[in-house]
Amino acid sequence: MKNIFVIMVMILFFQACDRNEDSADCYGNFEATDIIISAEGNGKILSLNCEEGDIVKQNQVLGYIDTVQLVLQKEQIEASIYAITSKVRDVQVEVNVLNEKRKAILVEKERVIKLFKDGAATSKQMDEVNSQIDILDKQIDATRKGLTTTNSGILAEIKPLQIRLKQVEDQLQKCKITVPINGTILNKFAEQGEFTVIGKPLLKIANLDYLILKGFISETQLAEIKIGQKVTVRFDDGKNSTKNLIGKLINIANQAEFTPKIIQTKDERVNLVYAVKIKVQNDGSIKIGMPAEAYFKSDKKK
Repeated sequence: MKNIFVIMVMILFFQACDRNEDSADCYGNFEATDIIISAEGNGKILSLNCEEGDIVKQNQVLGYIDTVQLVLQKEQIEASIYAITSKVRDVQVEVNVLNEKRKAILVEKERVIKLFKDGAATSKQMDEVNSQIDILDKQIDATRKGLTTTNSGILAEIKPLQIRLKQVEDQLQKCKITVPINGTILNKFAEQGEFTVIGKPLLKIANLDYLILKGFISETQLAEIKIGQKVTVRFDDGKNSTKNLIGKLINIANQAEFTPKIIQTKDERVNLVYAVKIKVQNDGSIKIGMPAEAYFKSDKKK
């Protein structure tokens, strides 16, 4: 009987030693960086073709918000721009008309010069022809300057309308409900047919290809770890066994905090700890919120 008792004590002792060697350096839960997709326009949701759990791609269009009023605004602005543009006069066309008159007078001048040499025309006729050419030159210059000034004023009226048109086109573009990243839809907050406003959440999405194990370490462990190092992450695989994955330490808090309240005992909660984040590539077996433990030293039991 005494021998049996000694054997049991030895077994318990070695089990305790084994547990001590196998104790994790850090405990925590997996979390993902999620993004809230909010409405960027006001109106009725015409379509929202997705469900929770769907895998979506960056820039994928998932739905549309009613754009009737915006389309009408766009057409109205375009009509105003066309009406103003029609008032713009073609400077060159009007200048060309005057140039044709000038060419005709130059022909007449050549005829008067010949007649003058033959004594069949007077100097007064020569002066009249030259005077007509001078007047036309001044008209051409005045017409060009005047129409340019007039057109500049008309075109100045168009500039604010063009800016407004770009704003409406931007609003139309924002009526598309698009995905900013590759990921999985975690929550759907709205449905087709509902009325939405700018800023109202529609979907929550997260990239589950990589998850973050957020845990806490003591001050004495700080000297043993560094950002970028590989970390062994262990979690239950649901088959009464555990699974190991290799992660990367990506963040160490620069300020200490009290141990989170999820720690059970009061004595442990008053200790100061540092938050750490470990990035782990998800092979499909990790879920958000799942608990896990991390081993920073490669010689820990695996």
